[in-house]
Amino acid sequence: MAAKKGSGALLARWQPRGGGGKPWPLSKADPGAKPYSCGDKQRDKEAVETLACEIDTLQDLLFADRRYKLLVVLQGMDGSGKDGTIRHVFGRVSPLGVRTASWRAPTAEERDHDFLWRIHQKVPGAGELMIFNRSHYEDVLVPVVDGLITPAQAKQRFAQINDFERLLAESGTVLLKFMLHISPDEQRERLQARIDDPAKGWKFMPRDLEVRKQWRAYMKAYEALLGATSTAHAPWTIVPADSKTHRNLMIATVVRDTLKSLKLRYPPLADGLEGARVE
Repeated sequence: MAAKKGSGALLARWQPRGGGGKPWPLSKADPGAKPYSCGDKQRDKEAVETLACEIDTLQDLLFADRRYKLLVVLQGMDGSGKDGTIRHVFGRVSPLGVRTASWRAPTAEERDHDFLWRIHQKVPGAGELMIFNRSHYEDVLVPVVDGLITPAQAKQRFAQINDFERLLAESGTVLLKFMLHISPDEQRERLQARIDDPAKGWKFMPRDLEVRKQWRAYMKAYEALLGATSTAHAPWTIVPADSKTHRNLMIATVVRDTLKSLKLRYPPLADGLEGARVE
């Protein structure tokens, strides 16, 4: 089931449509843009708080309704704000019916299976909201940039991902895929802040510096996957992420609008309970 476009034309401008595998140029998306901002940072922050509360209420309804499942994919370069999004957008949501999975390099056991094997085990069940911090798209980013798979193999994986996501959608899963689009200058500042802050330094690994040197290669890989896997049943949404507040505001708005569009409802009382009185 494709996510509904609650923000209409505004959202559509940030959702690339797959063009038969043709790469979608990220030059079309300004990472410093703020399309969902009212122009006042404090009011935007307050709006995020309000939206987070609405998402909490709607998630409770999702869990009770159980007709749908929601999978939120957060994908982006280091420092783009995946952790921050989870904290500020979903931090108020009850643990009941909500799970988060963070994806790293596959283990030896996972490498013995197809690349989607480990992913399928973590998708949401009925009524659940599942958040992927990174995702199966790592398998068409890192191996491509590092030259571990060929262009033909990458194309094959794109097709397999589309089929996999279609299976999920046709089984009642609403897919929201967010590409957190940050500029190299903003990333440099955030990575430096991690090094300088003892409370954040543990997040930084020496490989992060090597990955930063591969920026252009990663942008090219992102453009390829956006063009190949932004489908009607699982479109990508590009989120300008240089502003943390705007990033949170945009994602929270799309999540809230999507949940509202599902027309969720509480199930009726079990037979024999209507009019009952607890003594």
